[in-house]
Amino acid sequence: MLDWDEVRARIVALGMGLDDVILMGSGPMLAHGLVDRIGDVDLVARGAAWRHAALCGSSEAGARGDQVVRLHGSVEVFSGWFGRPADEVFATASRVDGILVGSLEEVLAFKLVLGRPKDLPHIAILREAIRRSGTSFS
Repeated sequence: MLDWDEVRARIVALGMGLDDVILMGSGPMLAHGLVDRIGDVDLVARGAAWRHAALCGSSEAGARGDQVVRLHGSVEVFSGWFGRPADEVFATASRVDGILVGSLEEVLAFKLVLGRPKDLPHIAILREAIRRSGTSFS
C-alpha cells in the first residue's frame, strides 16, 4: 500500500512531465486526504507523456477502449479514462503538491460505473466529501 509521499515520488520519478500526467483511480482520494493509502497508481497521460509511457512498456487495450501501459512499481498509464479522452479528464483536474489529480466527481462517477464491492466504501466517502464541500473538487 502506498501513502501520498510514495505516490507523488513514483509520479515524479517517471520523468514524464507533471503537466501531461493526471492521477486518477483512488489517487485523488489520497491526495485530498480521504484515504490514507492506495494499492496502485493509475495515471492518464497525454502528448509527450503518453509517448514516453508507451516507450517504457507495451501498450494494450484497456477495459473501456483506452490504451494502457503497465509499468514497474504498480503504475498503470492510460491514454484516456474509461472511454473519456485524456483532454476531457485534464479539464477537470486540480493540483495537489504539484501533481495534477482528477476531480472527486470524476472518481465517484467511475466507481459508480464499476460498482465493485471494494469501491462501495469509497463511494460513501466520496459522496460525503462532495456533499460537505458544497463545491467542486475539480
